[in-house]
Amino acid sequence: EVQLVESGGGLVQPGGSLRLSCAASGFTFSTAVMRWARQAPGKGLEWVARIFSTGTTYYKDSVKGRFTISGDNAKNLVYLQMNSLKPEDTAVYFCAKDRDALGSAVDYWGQGTQVTVSS
Repeated sequence: EVQLVESGGGLVQPGGSLRLSCAASGFTFSTAVMRWARQAPGKGLEWVARIFSTGTTYYKDSVKGRFTISGDNAKNLVYLQMNSLKPEDTAVYFCAKDRDALGSAVDYWGQGTQVTVSS
C-alpha cells in the first residue's frame, strides 16, 4: 500500500523558514517522481514543486529562489525547504507521487500539513 505522510508544518512569521518532510512507503522511491502542492482556504489545489529521480527539479514561479525540493533515497523522504515565507504561502501542503516517470500526473497524495505565515 502506498503511503505518504507529511510533517513539519506550523506557524511562522513572514520572512521565516520551515522544512516540510514526507515519509514515503509502498513503492520504489528512488525511481519515483515526487511533488509538493498546496491548497489555501477557499482556493484550488496549486502545484508548488516537483523532483524527478535524476534530481531535476521544477518550481512554480512564485516560489522560485525561496523553496527547495529534495529527496533522501536512503530514508525514503521528500523535503520542502521553505525560506523567506510570505503570508500568501499559507496553505495546507500535500506531498504527492506521480503515476509514472514522465511526471505527467499524480496517483497518490498524503494527508497534508498546515503552514500558516502570520505576524
